[in-house]
Amino acid sequence: MRYAVLSDIHGNLEALQAVLADAAPRTDAVLSLGDLVGYGADPLACVEIVAERAQRITCGNHDHAVAGLLGLDWFNPHARAAAEWTRERLGDDHRAYLGGLPLVVEVGDATLVHASPDRPDEWEYLVTAQDGFDAFPAFATRLCFIGHSHLPGAWSLGSTGPEHLSGPVDLEFVRGRRYIVNVGSVGQPRDRDPRAAYAIWDAEAGTVAIRRVVYDLEAARQKILDGGLPRFLADRLEWGS
Repeated sequence: MRYAVLSDIHGNLEALQAVLADAAPRTDAVLSLGDLVGYGADPLACVEIVAERAQRITCGNHDHAVAGLLGLDWFNPHARAAAEWTRERLGDDHRAYLGGLPLVVEVGDATLVHASPDRPDEWEYLVTAQDGFDAFPAFATRLCFIGHSHLPGAWSLGSTGPEHLSGPVDLEFVRGRRYIVNVGSVGQPRDRDPRAAYAIWDAEAGTVAIRRVVYDLEAARQKILDGGLPRFLADRLEWGS
């Protein structure tokens, strides 16, 4: 079974469509790690597409906020404005759907979670080497997929010690080692590469690879401006940050 693992779509319909088109001939199913909404101008379409296409979905902090389960004072001003804007454009059913998504699910030998598997409702970021190594006791599966920081990377732990890989990820699992993989962001990459990011997990072969996909960034950017969202959210798409 080959899975497309998506995270942090953030209402960017153009990026989502490009990723799904890229993944279609390469994978058998879709998994989502949350943050379907926030920042981008197409929250409704993104929620409906992922709800229809994804086999399993976890909830992200922006999803929680739009559903009214996380206070907006948790966010910076740009993210807060986007959450308020998104709330106004989703109906009760869609907000309830987002609020009902689980924080953690397991698929085969993988744990799916938006932020850290350790206290997932506290939305901690795994960025540094130590961040990742400290999170291994919090899950029992061999593999854990995360998002949240929008930065692709991986951590592994085994009898020969810990390893940390920040940046492009291309893994072939080694017997006796466990892994945490950040799949990056579909809708708002922050690693200075504006292309959409997602992971392909081949469960049978025991491999994970991050793919980057070009999408119609200018269309997504213009929708943000036309929608009255903060200009910063449009400009950062071009910056990849």
